[in-house]
Amino acid sequence: MQLEPRAQTLLKALVERYIADGQPVGSRALSKISGLDLSPATIRNIMADLEELGYVASPHTSAGRVPTPRGYRIFVDTLLTVQHLDEQSVEGRMRLQAPQPQKMIANAAQMLSSLSQFAGVVLSPRRESVFQQIEFLRLGEKRILLVIVGPTGDVQNRLLLTDVDYSPAQLVHSANYINQNYGGLAFDEVHMRLQNEVRQLRDDMGRLMQAAVEAGSEAMADSSDDMVISGERNLLSVSDLSSNMTSLRQMFDMFEQKTGLMQLLDVSSKASGVQIYIGGESSLVPMDEMSVVTAPYMANGKIVGTLGVIGPTRMAYERVIPIVDITAKLLSNALSHN
Repeated sequence: MQLEPRAQTLLKALVERYIADGQPVGSRALSKISGLDLSPATIRNIMADLEELGYVASPHTSAGRVPTPRGYRIFVDTLLTVQHLDEQSVEGRMRLQAPQPQKMIANAAQMLSSLSQFAGVVLSPRRESVFQQIEFLRLGEKRILLVIVGPTGDVQNRLLLTDVDYSPAQLVHSANYINQNYGGLAFDEVHMRLQNEVRQLRDDMGRLMQAAVEAGSEAMADSSDDMVISGERNLLSVSDLSSNMTSLRQMFDMFEQKTGLMQLLDVSSKASGVQIYIGGESSLVPMDEMSVVTAPYMANGKIVGTLGVIGPTRMAYERVIPIVDITAKLLSNALSHN
């Protein structure tokens, strides 16, 4: 429902004051900071209406009121004045250019954490099983390092333990054969083709190629680095999130398991622009005292992942929203021009 203007002004003033100092806000304080020429009795009546509507609540220990998740929602959706953040100054402070896409993503997570003073998180692009080329490096007897180069230049390494001690010349020949015949294809497709063609190759070479393709498939399917988180320790200094053992356990479980966060970031990648998920309101956020501000990022015009800031519901949204928005744009530009 649409709040009348006086109620909007008082709710905005209450949320901003509570975000600033974390203390319940009373009617006397609201009469000073709201700019409205209203009697204390009128303010109390309006606040009682807001409480009945579920936008504010009264803690038992205080006569003042605090925002509820529903109050935060109407604040960020309709009452918030977002701060202007200069994109060039942010870019100059921490550039995202890096030799590999995964390094850019790690830099973006660190940038989000540094600018917000909370935790930064980036969901990496889904890794395709396509490879551009491979290399074999002999590490020792029957030990080979498989180097996989993806279409975007990202590199993965896997150790192969073989039954045969291959010579450097054999390794170069095998890598060249795979690159010339299968470069740019998915490992699953290469696996099927190799099964048909391997009979024409020498047995030892065929086994090496099959082992390389299987290891490559496993490497591309590995999701251990699909999400990068930076600055988790910042949240330990946020009393709203670390004030009791239950909250601490929830927070550490969230960072350790990652499943819930990955689901939230995956959902938000399907939306456009900045999205705000408020604990207690969204089942995707694992803690009532936590909010997550997200935005999708692109590579060459296509949405490939999501990034965001994890912090308390009592965060300065007017600062965090542009931080997330600009970081998404900078990462999109960096990946598109890489």
